Amino acid sequence: MQVQEKQAIAGGATLTAYDLWKLYGDHPVVQGISLTVNPGEVVGLLGPNGAGKTTTVGMLYGAVVPSRGFVQLGDIQVQRQGQQARSKMGIVTQEDNLDPDFSVIENLIYFAHHYRIVGKAARSRASELLALVNLEEQAKYAIDELSGGMKRRLVLARALINRPQMVFLDEPTTGLDPDARQEFWKLVIHLKQQGSGVVLTTHYMDEAQRLCDRLMLLQTGQVIDQGSPAELIERTIGQEVVEIEGIDEAVLQRLATQAQTWGRSFGKGYLIALPATANPLWQELTALNPARLVRRQANLEDVFLRLTGGRLQ
Repeated sequence: MQVQEKQAIAGGATLTAYDLWKLYGDHPVVQGISLTVNPGEVVGLLGPNGAGKTTTVGMLYGAVVPSRGFVQLGDIQVQRQGQQARSKMGIVTQEDNLDPDFSVIENLIYFAHHYRIVGKAARSRASELLALVNLEEQAKYAIDELSGGMKRRLVLARALINRPQMVFLDEPTTGLDPDARQEFWKLVIHLKQQGSGVVLTTHYMDEAQRLCDRLMLLQTGQVIDQGSPAELIERTIGQEVVEIEGIDEAVLQRLATQAQTWGRSFGKGYLIALPATANPLWQELTALNPARLVRRQANLEDVFLRLTGGRLQ
């Protein structure tokens, strides 16, 4: 993956959202979300389908009008000065919406016209971006000749045509294979290093843990917790958990209660957070001779399970 650009992406604007609500009729889809995204920072919105992630992002870049609250990019009011705000934004939605009538490079050149980048400047910028996303060899390909991962990288290249200060990525790697996701992650890290703020929605725990400086966990349109991935894991779960199968749930719940820790059913078995003094509980669990016993590092999925009572996916 080639991740060098001739000119760094312009940075410097902070995105601020205050008390965002979105109601459809009497039904609240987003309820009272406030956030700040600084230059060079990746902030993730994590939650299941229907949690309000896409609606929130739509309000942040001005496609969705809030029922209450406001959004600013620097000193620009996003809802009142939409065109000016979006000139400093890059947006990757869940849909590829590439023009099948144009080649790969023509898609970028045509899109550059929206920002009054034309002629040699447009072709030069398109070439820079194809190098950035490793699509130089596919410049003359038709869109339907690209793989899913290539299309997502091209959509990101298109979103960067104006060197945006703030980039919005709405579930950008959904449906991609692991290799394609890894390639896309490198580009997100590059954006951060170049000084762009990034708002990322995802339902992939590994993606959130790898890329995000801060996370907001959403459920039914509300923020149920927030912090860095490490903070959320340590505060909610601790360092380690045990997955255990083949033992009566009442026995395991009693042991968890005695150890003053958290446990609950998990798939075919039971999940228990190991306390700081883990050895006594671990020895008791081992002595039960369960059908399956796994001791592992706690992760964000454990956090979500404890906070919501359900798994993310």
